[in-house]
Amino acid sequence: METPQLIFSIVLIVVIFLISLVVAMYSTYAERKVAAFFQDRIGPNRAGPWGILQPLADGGKMFLKEEIIPTNATGFLFIVGPSLAILTACIGSAVIPWGSAIQIGGHTFDLQVTDINVGILYIFGVVSLGVYGIMIGGWASNNKYSLLGAIRAASQNISYEISMGLSIIALLMLTGTLSLKEIAEQQHSWHWNVIRQPLGFLLFLVCAFAETNRSPFDLPECETELVGGYHTEYSSMKLGFYLFAEYINMFISSAVMATLYWGGYNYPGMDWVAAHTGPTVAPIIGVVVLFAKIFFSIFFFMWVRWTIPRFRYDQLMDLGWKILIPLAIANIVLTGVGSTLLTHFGY
Repeated sequence: METPQLIFSIVLIVVIFLISLVVAMYSTYAERKVAAFFQDRIGPNRAGPWGILQPLADGGKMFLKEEIIPTNATGFLFIVGPSLAILTACIGSAVIPWGSAIQIGGHTFDLQVTDINVGILYIFGVVSLGVYGIMIGGWASNNKYSLLGAIRAASQNISYEISMGLSIIALLMLTGTLSLKEIAEQQHSWHWNVIRQPLGFLLFLVCAFAETNRSPFDLPECETELVGGYHTEYSSMKLGFYLFAEYINMFISSAVMATLYWGGYNYPGMDWVAAHTGPTVAPIIGVVVLFAKIFFSIFFFMWVRWTIPRFRYDQLMDLGWKILIPLAIANIVLTGVGSTLLTHFGY
């Protein structure tokens, strides 16, 4: 790798990490404001104008609260749990293409940390590792509510990862690649995959809610049954890591959905903008468009949380195994048959 590209990649890693933290931090503020809007309340309004400094106040509270480790907890694993959760949440952004190539000072830079040819498998691997942070934390707490929450999280992730994987297979049949960058490039202008794979997108969306433990699939931290779920015994920044990991996962899930189904950084008229403004403005607009899609998805996550009540645990399992998996298999069959017919008739 050339020195300018290496320096740019390091800067990009730092910028993406900071953006992930800022988005996670202000997602807590947005969550409370969205909840207040749906419940006809005001929401946070004391810390700064319109309460925009509330996340900073919450962060300061997390840092300054007393650090408590229960007497019967397994000390080392009690710390490893939240650390692993925040780590796996942050590294998922490495393969996401945030924009098309940009030219600076005669050099061309990719707005992607690394373009590996198995990017989707990388995302699935990171998602699979994330549940270990929850499992370790719940088991190390030596608390029955924490353990039940961890078991729920593990079974939920296993159940819905199958449906998510099957929904992606149908998409791969159409794109022919596992690289997120190539998938994004194939959706130039209006050729978005959501138009070709509406059922696959719906399945992926439902599974994304389950994978991020968002309502109506927030059974691992169901307050009415499990006090606080897998992080019942946590306080201070270890609790903060778990909460931050959830919002970062929501941000990364939204970015992956936007890249796979909503065209990523592509937008109508991109070629015209590039032809009339040069090779720098169009990619920057593409980054803005991608983040607009991401923020809309995050808002949708919050909208659903404050609109739909959570499922019972048996309903959660029935939906995953008896409905989503058969639908995902049917989607693969329909995609295969449709592709074969189109090829046969010369389309």
